[in-house]
Amino acid sequence: MNRRTPLLSLITAGALCATLAVVSPASGAGEPADRGGAPGPRTRDAHWVSTWTSMPQLTEPSNMPPAPYTGDDSVLTDTTLRQTVHVTTGGDHIRLRFSNAFGGAVLPITEVSVALPLDGRAGTGAIRPGSSHRVTFRGSASIDVPAGAQAVSDPLDFRLAPGSNLTATVYLATGQASTAITSHPGSRTTSYLLRGDHVRDEDLPAATTTDHWYFLSGVEVWSRRSTSATAVLGDSLSDGRGSTTNGNDRWPDALQRRLADRPGGARTAVVNQAAGGNRLLADGLGPNGLARLDRDVLAQSGVDRLIVFEGVNDIGTAPASPAAQKDTAEAVITAYDQIVTRAHAAGIRVYGATLTPFGGNTGYDDPEGHREAARQRVNDWIRTSGRFDAVLDFDRAVRDPRRPGALRAALDTGDHLHLNPAGYRALAEAVPLRLFGPSTLPSGFGYN
Repeated sequence: MNRRTPLLSLITAGALCATLAVVSPASGAGEPADRGGAPGPRTRDAHWVSTWTSMPQLTEPSNMPPAPYTGDDSVLTDTTLRQTVHVTTGGDHIRLRFSNAFGGAVLPITEVSVALPLDGRAGTGAIRPGSSHRVTFRGSASIDVPAGAQAVSDPLDFRLAPGSNLTATVYLATGQASTAITSHPGSRTTSYLLRGDHVRDEDLPAATTTDHWYFLSGVEVWSRRSTSATAVLGDSLSDGRGSTTNGNDRWPDALQRRLADRPGGARTAVVNQAAGGNRLLADGLGPNGLARLDRDVLAQSGVDRLIVFEGVNDIGTAPASPAAQKDTAEAVITAYDQIVTRAHAAGIRVYGATLTPFGGNTGYDDPEGHREAARQRVNDWIRTSGRFDAVLDFDRAVRDPRRPGALRAALDTGDHLHLNPAGYRALAEAVPLRLFGPSTLPSGFGYN
């Protein structure tokens, strides 16, 4: 494993200007925070760390908010949107990120609150009584987020337990005057929509449900300097296709639980920046991996490690000819090399995951085996090049020993490409926990 001394990154969400004024205390809401309590937001030996993320992407027509919340030229007018997310590390102070990266107009957020979901469950429309707190932006309840921009909320005193669920409720009085909006369709988590302002309601029994996230792109916690985040750059195999809706059993979720079970608990947040269908080399479902590296990894608060598990869609969508697959394999390898170079310049260690099999998949497997040859070429480079700081051999963890080009049947969803929850657990168990020690970020990094 190559070891490098981290460099001070100038690209960090911590450098975004945000007021450090603290709003009213949480009055004991939520579960106990990390052992010993979390530092206050003015403690200098601490920083903001991303504890949950969703990769922003342009919403496809089939993933738009359901009727009647989408009009001919606007979305979510006079609508309350309630969403639940599963955080990794906890803390006593949080802030939210909202993305309008792909919006065709200003995103007019009227009001936001956060609360703990009833019984702590994911994907519920009910919140725990007394746990709701208003979120502000420079002291105001509302903010207009320009097209292409994001907004970071004021810090909020709110006790959030590691590995818990958080509910964020947003009200848009006028809606977004465009049908080009930002979302994360592969949420595998149920959200709730209801006409009118119901931000403070404890339940939304008449709401319409949809399994997508809209606008909300991150939750951050104020953490000791020893805590950091590990970003995952990936596709549907990290986004969790084949996992359980509201079950939070993708492989990054399973890895976080392994880290939390260690003595002293988790000091690394695993933040999932994957999207189904994403590719390294070309845009498709979301910008290509090289294009979104700055936004989704380098600009995330507290990230000091990166896991790259992407490239199978580049191989699977390229023509199944020897020349095309040879070119694709070399282009994917070059993309890895670029990612490592750029991440190392920002003081981030990079762990490369081998590509898992797709033998028998009707879209990607070809009779002559040209795509399989490309996968083997890429995996050989990941294992032997020495460019990554560590290698995660996901291929070895889930392949069929008798048919190495295919998944083990017990781990296969049936499409011979995606994994079921048992398969995702196998990926998580293949990650050496020794790779996740104390934060490697310099003191004072990302204070704002």
